[in-house]
Amino acid sequence: MQRRHLLLAATAGLAAPALPRLARAQGAVTMRLSHQFPPSHQHATILAAFAERVKAKSQGAIDVQVFPAEQLAKAGENFPGVARGAFEAAAAVNFQWGNTLPEMNVLTLPYLFTELERIRKFPGSPAAQYLEGLLQKRAVRNLMWLYTTRQAIFTSNRKPIIATEDFKGLKIRGLNALTDHALTAVGAAPSAMPGPEVPQALQSGVLDAGLTDVSAAVSRRFYEFQKFGTVTPWFCVFTHVYVNPRWFDGLSPAHRAIIAESAAQAERDQIPLTEDVAARALAELKAKGMAVHEQTEAERAAWSGAMQKPVVDAFLKLAPEGGARAIELLRAL
Repeated sequence: MQRRHLLLAATAGLAAPALPRLARAQGAVTMRLSHQFPPSHQHATILAAFAERVKAKSQGAIDVQVFPAEQLAKAGENFPGVARGAFEAAAAVNFQWGNTLPEMNVLTLPYLFTELERIRKFPGSPAAQYLEGLLQKRAVRNLMWLYTTRQAIFTSNRKPIIATEDFKGLKIRGLNALTDHALTAVGAAPSAMPGPEVPQALQSGVLDAGLTDVSAAVSRRFYEFQKFGTVTPWFCVFTHVYVNPRWFDGLSPAHRAIIAESAAQAERDQIPLTEDVAARALAELKAKGMAVHEQTEAERAAWSGAMQKPVVDAFLKLAPEGGARAIELLRAL
């Protein structure tokens, strides 16, 4: 795999059948992995399976201890914790890097990167390698890319949000300061808000409309207080797992190979799992009584024409050095 050269360079001469024997010879290794997702989330499932796979491949020599739901560190504490070596690994949603690494927002630009076949090509691609290079400059090394979502749902309780004109005057949940440019461009008033706080804000009238991915709309029971939902491939989100490079480089070649190969398997397993979770979530929203509108091609083109350019312009200002290159590489997939 092209992207794995940073992780596997020192293991090129090892035969796969010899890895468990060599792993046992190196002694026990502990890898603490912090993430924010609840145990029921598909990422928590994949990371638990990753830990079991590493344990089995190493015959117990590598102990991956996964800490879900911010049990080890808060989401905002993960990057400094891994960079300093307080623990070995963590997961982050790509847009959580914000101004620290603005190029990571490229994946979430509206309507830029939402086709499943292109998403499948991302891990190991030049686009992924480019972002991984930027991460290394921040003293962490990327280990895996976990596809999170490509479908957003815009919900409301008064009327469906179908045309761009339907956004005018709506107080709506935003994602972050960058993507909120798309919402203000169509006349909405976005308010950045953590996902768990959105249901109460919608029920109390603090917000008129919600924005989330289809799976979260089910887990947070939007169907109980929102009559309408419009589903659209508005954004793509990846969660990625990164490690402390000093710790990783200090492992034996056999241990590095086991971890990297198991991470690559997790990347492959995540794509069909996420698609299945989204399909089941969409069916459940409909079954629970929400009037769900799946956006047509013409509607998608209208939304993209109004929303994408303001966000891209803001992104290029936020990431003047690498933003254009990141967009170019994604569009090439």
